[in-house]
Amino acid sequence: MIEMPPLKFATTNGIRMGYYEAGPADDKPPVVLCHGWPELAFSWRHQIKALSEAGIRVIAPDQRGYGATDRPEPVEAYDMEHLTGDLVGLLDHLGIEKAIFVGHDWGGFVVWQMPLRHPTRVAGVVGVNTPHWDRAPIDPIALFRQRFGDQMYIVQFQDPAREPDRIFGSRVEQTFDAFMRKPAARPPGAPQEQPIAGIGASPRINLAFPQMIANYDARHDPRTPILSADEKKVFVDTFTKTGFTGGINWYRNFTRNWERAKGLDHHIHVPSLMIMAENDAVLPPSAADGMEKLIDDLEKYLVKDSGHWTQQEKPEEVSAKLIEWRRRRFG
Repeated sequence: MIEMPPLKFATTNGIRMGYYEAGPADDKPPVVLCHGWPELAFSWRHQIKALSEAGIRVIAPDQRGYGATDRPEPVEAYDMEHLTGDLVGLLDHLGIEKAIFVGHDWGGFVVWQMPLRHPTRVAGVVGVNTPHWDRAPIDPIALFRQRFGDQMYIVQFQDPAREPDRIFGSRVEQTFDAFMRKPAARPPGAPQEQPIAGIGASPRINLAFPQMIANYDARHDPRTPILSADEKKVFVDTFTKTGFTGGINWYRNFTRNWERAKGLDHHIHVPSLMIMAENDAVLPPSAADGMEKLIDDLEKYLVKDSGHWTQQEKPEEVSAKLIEWRRRRFG
């Protein structure tokens, strides 16, 4: 297993944030790696090693609600203003003026918001699987419910009784056994999934994740795990300690974020890279169609034969692309 750099801490935006840092301190602009759900800074272990060895300064935080970072109680403490503000405070703590922000899954939503909300602190943005979209025409939770039904996991995550938190928290190893696998192979000649506009996910995918985990048995799963036993233990041990509520609270701010983004210009004016994964059923490559209308300077790159956990499934390819793009665009 690849070892992480020493854990450090920063006081930022009213919380204590744990983060990892590697590479030369004088390298500019540094790269900040932002994880998704249910993940950790550890999800970027391969990129931390590769980028730092390539002479790039790299910083990977456990974000608000996760791992070594504080987990405030109020749900509103996990809205987009807090999540982006945490990253600004981390730059302040490190004396960094501008950074390139790289985000996967939920981290992708956060990094695409950085140049909208904090343009003077952003040199560039990279989305891994997660595209940049304009503000939805209606409340996203209403849209999810309308298109996918009440069992869709994001709709279930709105439950004030926190039943999904309990399901995942009582089945931590099952959760990572089920999620952290390569997708099942598509039959030869099968058409690419066509996502529902503005949502991303295929209409055929089973999105009732809490029920899936409650009934899951790894002995009957033919898919290939992407984590070694030691790597899985890092996730299981951490989430056994922290629970899942912090990360799920990010989802509980979908409506709040949508309401508070009214009037926000969603156009992006910094160099941007969109890394897509061929076989991600939740955020397929077609979900990135039309990004060119919102981003002045956009490149797209397709990672073939990868599912959702791209930086862990195809670590060498993702790292190589990040290094190549960073050097070509920023020296």
